[in-house]
Amino acid sequence: MGTVYAIANQKGGVGKTTTAVNLAACVAEAGYESLLVDIDPQSNATIGLGVGKDSPATVYDVLLGEASLDGVVVATAIEHLWLAPAGPDLAGATVELPRMPGSETRLREALSGVRDRYAFTLLDCPPSLGPLTVNALVAADRVIVPVQSEYFALEGLAGLLDTLSLIQRELNPRLTVAGMLLTMHDARTRLAQEVEREVREHFPELVFDTVIPRNVRVGEAPSFGKPVIHHDPHCAGADAYFELAKEVAARG
Repeated sequence: MGTVYAIANQKGGVGKTTTAVNLAACVAEAGYESLLVDIDPQSNATIGLGVGKDSPATVYDVLLGEASLDGVVVATAIEHLWLAPAGPDLAGATVELPRMPGSETRLREALSGVRDRYAFTLLDCPPSLGPLTVNALVAADRVIVPVQSEYFALEGLAGLLDTLSLIQRELNPRLTVAGMLLTMHDARTRLAQEVEREVREHFPELVFDTVIPRNVRVGEAPSFGKPVIHHDPHCAGADAYFELAKEVAARG
């Protein structure tokens, strides 16, 4: 059975989409079928894989019960990597979902029929703890939490962990934290060193050994509609995401 990972943090700009796109691409590069589900109305993961925001059917249709996940999944330019795209209409789901019975389990039900086809399914969450992120956490087996190596990124981590505990208790007892991932890390600065030390001291068992460096190639890759491992496979960012994929697989 494939494993479903949610990439979540209510803070924006911490590298959720970058991690989702590149981790999915690394798994695909290793020859495993991988599915990236974009549940962020900004559609950055969709664009980052070279797919337009004007897909005839999106994750929005799936959540509203108007399409199956099979009906919206599209092939990407990368062998073994598939995408369930998002579009601007997904923003409406944050209002519509709470009015629907069983709204928290819509994505889990949609994934139940297809998850065995993919070794890894990654859910790219929006920067909030609203209905879309809750759907992802209820559907996931594990959650990866990107944490930017800056002071304000530490704020809210306790709140996120409280939310995860609530979902574990009430809606998804199998959900576990796969790990916290330090992103946009500049080891030359004292601030980044202090943030890394503090996160590792507070969550010693949860923080991945792999650290994603601040890297120009990682930042520019989405403008080419490619993961960084295809944009510049030998840069420091690509190397880091390959190492992350190995570590995620090793943690099981």
